[in-house]
Amino acid sequence: MTDYFALFNEPRRPWLDVEALKQKFFSRSATVHPDRVHQANEAERNAADQRYKELNAAFNCLREPRDRLRHLLELESGAKPADLQEVPAHLAEVCMAVGRLCREADVFHAEQQKITSALLRAQRFPEGQELTDRLMDLQKAIAGQQELVLTQIKSLDDRWNQSSRDATARSDLLRDLEAAYRLLGFFLRWQGQLQERVVRLAF
Repeated sequence: MTDYFALFNEPRRPWLDVEALKQKFFSRSATVHPDRVHQANEAERNAADQRYKELNAAFNCLREPRDRLRHLLELESGAKPADLQEVPAHLAEVCMAVGRLCREADVFHAEQQKITSALLRAQRFPEGQELTDRLMDLQKAIAGQQELVLTQIKSLDDRWNQSSRDATARSDLLRDLEAAYRLLGFFLRWQGQLQERVVRLAF
């Protein structure tokens, strides 16, 4: 598999400076951007197009913490980390809250869709607004927990180089990074489910 870190001459690590990465992406992709090679021959255009796509895929992967972790874990272990299906015990309450609120939003939305009277729909507006506020409050709470995981990843990054010569320490670190990867997966999924309801209730 392609090492996306190597494409940008970055060491493999859990945390990167995204702004610096963006500058590297712009610099390296400038010469192969489709607008720059449109007058080249077909073989050169195809090669430039392939290189641009590769750099774009690498940048999109490395700039997102969860995607970066997945790529790093795959490079280090030779296999993609498995997605944990069972919610960890300490997140069970959050998971249930997301489920309850999403169901409540779905019921409200379904009922709202059946109402043809503009006046009756307007009368239900405050209820819909209150529901939207609760969805957004839960999103913020989850975002706060997500920030804690990102802080943990930064802390693990500090230990990354120190663990390079100690196989046991590196193995423990990879296990901790995989746990962080899975937590981010839950948070992103729940954020997406809540945002979908926020958008739905807006119309």
